[in-house]
Amino acid sequence: MRRDLRHRYWGEAAASIGSAVLFLLTLVRPDWIEAVFEVEPDGGSGELEWVVVAVLLASTLAFAWLGCRERRRAADGSGPGGW
Repeated sequence: MRRDLRHRYWGEAAASIGSAVLFLLTLVRPDWIEAVFEVEPDGGSGELEWVVVAVLLASTLAFAWLGCRERRRAADGSGPGGW
């Protein structure tokens, strides 16, 4: 089955892992955004960080769902044309 997985699956898996890491980083250390970009767009209130957490959680779940769907498609043998 591993051979049947398309590049799309691996991209979705990498995006899911990447957004999950950023999600956890933002939960543990919410001020990393200000430290990296040296700006405080929310004036230090923390609102931006919670929006980023929500967006990263949504993207992690979406990419994970898409990856699972792609993996099931490869297991079923329906391949790229099996929409």
